[in-house]
Amino acid sequence: MLRVGGLGAGYFSQFHYDAWLRNPATELIAVADPVTEKCEAAGATHNYENLDDMLSAQPLDILDIITPPPTHYKSILKACDYKPKAIICQKPFCTSLDEAEMAVQAAKDANVPLIIHENFRFQPWFRCLKEAIKNNALGQTLQFTFRLRTGDGQGSDAYLARQPYFRNMPRFLIHETGVHYVDTCIFLFGPVVRVYAELMTHNPTIKGEDACYVILEHKNGIRSLIDGNRLLDHRSTNTRLTFGEAMLEGTDATLTLEGTGRVQQRAFGSIEQHTLLEPEPWEGFAGDCVYALQNHVVNALKNKTPFENLAEDYLNVLRLVNTIYSSAQQGRKMKL
Repeated sequence: MLRVGGLGAGYFSQFHYDAWLRNPATELIAVADPVTEKCEAAGATHNYENLDDMLSAQPLDILDIITPPPTHYKSILKACDYKPKAIICQKPFCTSLDEAEMAVQAAKDANVPLIIHENFRFQPWFRCLKEAIKNNALGQTLQFTFRLRTGDGQGSDAYLARQPYFRNMPRFLIHETGVHYVDTCIFLFGPVVRVYAELMTHNPTIKGEDACYVILEHKNGIRSLIDGNRLLDHRSTNTRLTFGEAMLEGTDATLTLEGTGRVQQRAFGSIEQHTLLEPEPWEGFAGDCVYALQNHVVNALKNKTPFENLAEDYLNVLRLVNTIYSSAQQGRKMKL
């Protein structure tokens, strides 16, 4: 059993702790948060008010950091002194690229794997698309479109019920949500060499952008379009299952992702479709992608296999996010 400790007991932590408790290979030993009532609700064996107390109380194999970006760097530095087998850190990662680079270096110096909790690439439908590409099911892959439509950004009370700090973020849609799809596109198609972006703010009650068009040109020639708008919704009883709809197009076939999580394939020249992935009553968050990411880390530790989402690699995602904002500000395509 791998001994897990969690830092933070805010809104999204419920999905982390639920997944750790369901994993037969892990034991949720401790949770630390200044609000002790939230710690108790997490279901850990021990509860603490701060990270120092938790780290000094018992050895941890995995530290899961589930707190806002301003806490990341110092928490990673403290944790490295205790040499856990791995540290997982939520995104957005740190407060700046410079700070993220220092955190990466600190973990490297301590010889502690640092993994970013970027879970969207672990959603079952994106794994299905990746497998189809690997099996050459599309012929030559040409382009990918994801239409982000969460439907939760309208009105003067937008985001207040769940994550009110969204309203005051000067960089919002790309920094907080779009980054998931930036990382997913890199997972599916490889490195990005050029980017063009347009960012818009439709709801005047928030500070940052809430809509976007982002075109990513991958090194292999594939184009990805992230078409995001948090004011609009898509055809689904739960818009936060897939967060939108997607289309992956190649010379031999087109794959579509529906809001139910279903993935269908249509051969070029045909009107018939067949299903590659059926909807399921997935547990947890968004296709149980939190569990899938955590389980990937567990298996990598046990089998000594490579980690996905190492923080050192994730620095390229942060650089790309910065370039997206620069492209929108300057109104031109930019080379990475």
